[in-house]
Amino acid sequence: MKARDQKIIKESPVTYDDYAQLPCDGARYEIADGVLELITPAPSPKHQVISSQILTTLMNSCQIDYIIFASPIDLILSNTEVRQPDLVIVPRSNVDIISNRGIEGIPSLVGEILSPHSAKRDRFNKLNTYAQYQIPEYWIIDPANEVLEQYVLDESGYRLLNVYDREDTVQSKQLPCISFTMAQIFDAAADLPG
Repeated sequence: MKARDQKIIKESPVTYDDYAQLPCDGARYEIADGVLELITPAPSPKHQVISSQILTTLMNSCQIDYIIFASPIDLILSNTEVRQPDLVIVPRSNVDIISNRGIEGIPSLVGEILSPHSAKRDRFNKLNTYAQYQIPEYWIIDPANEVLEQYVLDESGYRLLNVYDREDTVQSKQLPCISFTMAQIFDAAADLPG
C-alpha cells in the first residue's frame, strides 16, 4: 500500500481500456501514470455536502457558459492517466471533450476537497499531474482550515495565486462567472463530521 488512501492494484502499465473492464464492485479507482490505484475510503458526509454546495453555487452562476461536474466522473488525460477530481469545469465552447466515457481532454478548472487521507495525493501528486497536462486552474478546498487555495498555470507549472478565507470572495480570471465566499460553502456542512 502506497498511502492510507490508495492501494496499488496492478503495477504494470494500465490503460483506460483495462480500467473500463474493471468489475462494478462499488470501489473507486484512478490510473496514475499507468498504475491502477484504489481510492478509499468513501468521502465523508462533510466532504459530500461541501461538494454539493460548490456544485450548486457554480451551477447557479456559471451553467450558461460552463458544464460543471462533481465526482465521480472520469477525467481521461491520457490512455494511462485517468483521474476523478471532486470538481471539473468545462466551457460549453469545448463540449466536444465530453464523451460517453467521461471528459477526454483539458477542462478549464479542476478542484479537490481535502480529507485527512487524501491531502498528500491532492497537494502533490494531483497538483503535479494537473500541471503536467496543462489544466489552467486548480483549486484545493481545505475544510479543516476553511480555505480555498487557487493555483493558476504559468510557464513553470502551478503558482499559488490566492488563498481565500471564509469571508473572501472567490473569483477567477479564467471563469468570470465565479463569485462566492467560502463561508457560503462551509456553513452548509458546519455541523457534520469529517
